[in-house]
Amino acid sequence: MVEKVTKLSNDVLSLWGKKSNDDGQELWLPLVTHLIDTRHVINFLFNNWLSNGQRQILYETLSEEETLRLVRFLGQFHDIAKAIPAFQREKSFNRNEDLDNEILEKLLRNGFEQIDEANLPSPHASHHTIAGEALLESKGLNESVGAIIGGHHGKPQSKFFTPDDQLDVYPENFYQDINNLEIEDHWKKVQDELIQFGLEEVGYKSLSEVPKVTQPQAILLEGLLIMADWLASCQSLNGQPMFSLIPLDKGFYDIDEQSRFQNAILTWKATDKWVAENVNDITAYYKKYWGFTPRPVQLKMSTEIGKIIDPGIIIVEAQTGIGKSEISMLAAQQTANTAGENGLFFGLPTQATSNAMFDRVDSWLGVVAKKQKSKLDLMLMHAKAQFNHTYRNLPEAESICDSDAGDVTVNSWFSGKKSILADFTVGTIDQLLLMSLKQKHLFLKHLGFSGKVVIIDEVHAYDTYMSSYLSKSLEWLGAYHVPVIALSATLPKEKRKELIESYARGKYGKDFCLKSENDWQNNEAYPLLTYLDGPRLVQFDKFEKAKKDKKVDIVRFNADDQTTVNKIVSEIKDGGIAGVVVNTVKRAQALKKLIPDDIPSMILHSSFLAEDRAKLETELERKVGKGAKRPEKMIVIGTQVLEQSLDIDFDVLFTDIAPIDLIFQRIGRLHRHDISRPRALTQSKVYVMGINGPDDYGEGNESIYEKYILKLTDHYLPNIISIPTDISKLVQRVYDEVSKNLMKYSLTGTSRRRRSRVSSASLDSKPDLKKIIKHTQNEKIKASTFQIDEPAFNKTIHGWLDSSGKELTENEITASVRDIKETIEVVLLKKVKNDYCLINGQRLNSETVTSEIIAQQLIRLPSAITPNINDTISFLEQNTIRSFPNWQKDKWLKQSIALVLDENNEAELNQYHLKYSSKMGLSYEKVMENG
Repeated sequence: MVEKVTKLSNDVLSLWGKKSNDDGQELWLPLVTHLIDTRHVINFLFNNWLSNGQRQILYETLSEEETLRLVRFLGQFHDIAKAIPAFQREKSFNRNEDLDNEILEKLLRNGFEQIDEANLPSPHASHHTIAGEALLESKGLNESVGAIIGGHHGKPQSKFFTPDDQLDVYPENFYQDINNLEIEDHWKKVQDELIQFGLEEVGYKSLSEVPKVTQPQAILLEGLLIMADWLASCQSLNGQPMFSLIPLDKGFYDIDEQSRFQNAILTWKATDKWVAENVNDITAYYKKYWGFTPRPVQLKMSTEIGKIIDPGIIIVEAQTGIGKSEISMLAAQQTANTAGENGLFFGLPTQATSNAMFDRVDSWLGVVAKKQKSKLDLMLMHAKAQFNHTYRNLPEAESICDSDAGDVTVNSWFSGKKSILADFTVGTIDQLLLMSLKQKHLFLKHLGFSGKVVIIDEVHAYDTYMSSYLSKSLEWLGAYHVPVIALSATLPKEKRKELIESYARGKYGKDFCLKSENDWQNNEAYPLLTYLDGPRLVQFDKFEKAKKDKKVDIVRFNADDQTTVNKIVSEIKDGGIAGVVVNTVKRAQALKKLIPDDIPSMILHSSFLAEDRAKLETELERKVGKGAKRPEKMIVIGTQVLEQSLDIDFDVLFTDIAPIDLIFQRIGRLHRHDISRPRALTQSKVYVMGINGPDDYGEGNESIYEKYILKLTDHYLPNIISIPTDISKLVQRVYDEVSKNLMKYSLTGTSRRRRSRVSSASLDSKPDLKKIIKHTQNEKIKASTFQIDEPAFNKTIHGWLDSSGKELTENEITASVRDIKETIEVVLLKKVKNDYCLINGQRLNSETVTSEIIAQQLIRLPSAITPNINDTISFLEQNTIRSFPNWQKDKWLKQSIALVLDENNEAELNQYHLKYSSKMGLSYEKVMENG
């Protein structure tokens, strides 16, 4: 910590950096104090918060000493342009004239003549970010670092920026009056004094000594600077003072900088750093953290991963139920230890799967925390995280001195845009994909992800649009040398190749060259572990062949709904649990209505209130989950939600036709556990529905999945499959055919016509292929609209977030990485006589129904019933304001819109009749017009 400065003039010390009127008390902070605060904070973050892996990225072109000096420079100089008249003339946030006039008086007394009368033509054209970059670059600072100064409020200047754009066009903003040499010289003298002071404090003789940085380095430094600036601007946290403002009659010399900094950091740094241990005994680790001996596949994969010296991307391919999650969490520990990372991000396809994994990560991290005797912070990242009970019940971290027992906690400072900066995070894959989307403060996402191990679950599950974002994110993770662990039970080898090459391109550049001893692109072994160890690509497939594959009979079954239900019922006439997975909610509801009343049944899909869905999932796992006391017979109908997260077991499976990889995901719920079964259902059997005839898979199925892929799945799916032996083989057959024919029909001219005869007549489907080609091309183009560029080591961050389109709103940002129809999420309520109620009948005005509970009654309306979504939103908003005027002032409900049902849980909207049931979910039918 530096000693108190005594060499600054009163002119410099009278410049304000922050000001506020708090309950009538006039407060301010000298500019130089904020600069010193920020320098201390960023110095602390660099030495104590950044991971070793992040520091190594900075050390690639700079020595440790040079890096630390540069980091301090950024903290000291980030707000240097607050020392210009355009800023010093700014009004206070709450437009308090008395405070503003007092500040101007202080400046007048210290030599800033006529500052109270200054008439600046365009003061807002020189925000202190762009002005700071212009000022420093005009005095010799290189533009790679200057761009960091210019972008520290979240968005760098455009690629066309030059200092002259500011200094020549808006000179009054910098020097007040260029026709008054005395006033102009005074501003220049003050600015030079502040610059010279800063240079001496950080150890440079001139601005030209500041070293250049690469683009990835600049992004990490920008993120670190934004974080430091926000911390140094935080006046209190959890009721404890941090970098507080001071009374207007106090000044720079009244502040004890060292105590101020230490108190603030102790208040903020309420958690500890994860020190990833070196795991020597794999079996002991599994027993300690999960209470069981690792399966042979787990043991071999974990042992192999432990040998990696320079971890890159690791792809784990193994059947469902084998324990890939445990493999990945141990791999995170192993690679974090090797790569020097401090945290973990676990990304999953949906909020439901994120919630399920959050519990498992919380349990694992609890053991880590107790073993390390540390407080480790954990964050759940998705739109409804605040409603997750496990997450909400985590204790708030307060002080690292409170306890040494070890615990998993939440640090409230890590919220909103700062959430990804928490060390341990679980969330939807969107959080990772957003790493590639042009948006303000994107630097914080890159800073957060660059210090973690990243796990991606169900990596096969993302369509062309999302995969485009995933590939770009992998490039950047590669540029930061972040270990990535990708998990899949059904990964096409073309997708495997794309994942590997995206990561390698980011780490080694476009001309990367991987060293491999085998034809890794075409390996169909299963299970399979593929990984990058530096530029060396390794594939490990030396697993013991299963003593006995599970044989699964495949029966194609085509019938109307009533006949289908009759068949399901007959399959379990002597007992058993039948699972029925269909592709649409309407089809699931239609089948459920036809099940006889004397047969227990359940339905599960996405059109339930969250509370009802959670109860159904709990009940389902209690009845047919691992270790459950199973009912004599039962039928479970659901949509794709049954494919993921739920550890459930069916005796017989009915499924709509779907892509081959999803068929295997569904089969993963068939005979999942080693338990006794009804005699008639001891052999695994799957009925594949929806194959209406040659080239006909039904409008509902074809609206969700590409018809050509359904056709290939139908073609290659045999009558008997062996699991796990056939999983990769069949997945590769289907997607190899897709890739081959996409390439063939993408060719132009006579070559296309000549080669088209190669394909067998049974699979030659030009219209479907052309549809896929066009769709794929359109998806890639659409996805690229707001994507950042690939890493460019020889570029600055100028223009990095420039967009040719409109700026995205917060809602558009969260929806932009998934190519889905825009839908409306509403608070679903009912009205009984004159009382508004929850769907369960509780009145809203009762003491037990809080605003928070009301806000949780969310459901997403099907896109079919909102053909004109803006009109529907406007209509519902007007009704909400009229019926619930107080919502606009409520922190939980102020942005909510309500849909109110009648006492029978019914309503009409856009000529559709809606009905909600806690057993069936939300259903809808078109209202028939009279006549």
